Amino acid sequence: MAKILVVDDERSLTSLLEIVLTRSGYEVATANTEDAGLKSFKTSQPDLVLLDLNLGGRGGLVLLEEFKEIAPLVPVIVITAYSTWDNAVEAMRRGAYDFIKKPFDDNDMIREVVARAIAQRSMLEGVELRESASEILGNSEAMRHVLDIVKRVAPTDSTVLVTGESGTGKELLSRALHYCSHRAGGPFLSVNCAALPEALLESELFGHVRGAFSGAHIDKKGLIEVCEQGTFFMDEVGELPLSTQVKLLRVLEDRRILPVGGTQTRKVDVRFICATNRNLEDEVQAGRFRTDLYYRINVLPITLPPLRDRKRDVPLLAAHFLAKYSRRLKRDVTSISPEFQHRLEEHHWPGNVRELENVIQRGVMLCRGDTLEGDPILGRSLSAGVGVGGPRTDNATVPVKLPVDLEALLEGLERSHLEAALDETRGHLTNAAKLLGISFRAIRYKLKKYDIRPDR
Repeated sequence: MAKILVVDDERSLTSLLEIVLTRSGYEVATANTEDAGLKSFKTSQPDLVLLDLNLGGRGGLVLLEEFKEIAPLVPVIVITAYSTWDNAVEAMRRGAYDFIKKPFDDNDMIREVVARAIAQRSMLEGVELRESASEILGNSEAMRHVLDIVKRVAPTDSTVLVTGESGTGKELLSRALHYCSHRAGGPFLSVNCAALPEALLESELFGHVRGAFSGAHIDKKGLIEVCEQGTFFMDEVGELPLSTQVKLLRVLEDRRILPVGGTQTRKVDVRFICATNRNLEDEVQAGRFRTDLYYRINVLPITLPPLRDRKRDVPLLAAHFLAKYSRRLKRDVTSISPEFQHRLEEHHWPGNVRELENVIQRGVMLCRGDTLEGDPILGRSLSAGVGVGGPRTDNATVPVKLPVDLEALLEGLERSHLEAALDETRGHLTNAAKLLGISFRAIRYKLKKYDIRPDR
C-alpha cells in the first residue's frame, strides 16, 4: 500500500484529501504546518507528497526543496490557489512532479494524478533517473494508457515497436523503457536507419571482418554487438532496404549476427526497440517491408498520440520545458502570460512535442523579462519586440534588459538552429551543414560541443 503525505494548513482540505485517497486504497498521513510536514516526511518515508504552496512561514517552495534534498525520487505534487503559472512553474523548476489547483472540481482528476506519479515512481525505483525518462509527461487519458503499457512492457525482453508522428517522443519513450528495465545498467544505443547510406548500413549494424571490402583494414564490431546486454533502438526502421531487412530478421530470430564478409556468427544479448512514423502495414502491402519482419518487430506495439489529441498535456509540458530551458540557459524566466498560454493551447501542433519544446526554448532565449508574452506560434514577443525568426524589420529601437549572459544566449540560439537543421534533414549531417552554411567538419565539431546526436 502506497503512503501519501498531505501538507496543507487548511484542515478541511487535508481531511477531504485524506478521505478521497484512503478510499482509493492509499495510506494517508496529514500535516498542517511546515515543521510537522518535514518531521512526518523524515519519519514516515512517504511514496508521494501533496504540498500546498501557500503555507505560512518559509513557504511551500522552501519545503519542496528540503523534500527533494532528502529523497529526490519521491514525487511532490503541489497545490496552489493562486497564479497557476507563476507558482507551478517555479515549483517545477525546483523539482515538483505536477501541480493541481484548488478548490478541487474533480476528485477523479486528483486520483489520476496521484496514481500516475506513484506508478512512475515504482517504475524508476532503484534506477538512475535520466532526463529523457523523466520527460515522458502527460496526464491525459491517452498518455496514461501509454505509460501503463510502458510499466508492463519495460521488465520484459520482448521486441517493442513504437509508432507515432514525428516529434511525438518515440526515442524518449524508448529510453524510458530501457532505464526502467533490468538492462538499465547496460548501454542504450540508437541508430536512425534513414540517416545512414545504404552502402554503410550493414557494416554499421552488423560489423565487418578484415578484407570484407575496400578500406576494411581491421575487424570492426557492429553497433548491435557493441550494445551487448543493453537496448538497441532502431529509429525509422521502415526506411531499411529489403536486403538489410533479411539480415535483421535473422538477428531477431536467432540473436546471432554475421559480420559483413564473415563466416562465423556471433551470439548477442540485446533487446530491440524499433520506431517509425510510417504505417508499416501499408508498407507491407506495397512490398517495401517484409511481412515476416513486421510480425517479428510488432510483438509489443506502442502508439504515441499526437499532441493535438492530448491538449490537456500542453500546460504541463510547457511548464516543464520552461523550467528546463530557464535553468539550462541561465535565464530568470519564471512564468507564461495568459495570451501566450492561450495560443499554446489553441495551436494544432503539427510538429508535436518537439515543436512545443522548440517554441518554449526560443521564447526563453529571446524573452527580455521574466514572463513569456505575445504570440509564440507566429514568433512575436510583445515584451521583447523581437520575433522568433529574427529581429524586427522596422527602425524602432528595442530596449535591452541588462545584465544578460550573452554567451549562454548565443549558445542556446546555436543549439536551437542545429537541432532544427537536423530535424529538417532527418539527421543527415551533410544536408544539415548546407542549410546552416557551414562545413561538414564544423557541424560535427558543434554537435560534439553541445552533445547533440544526429539521430536523436
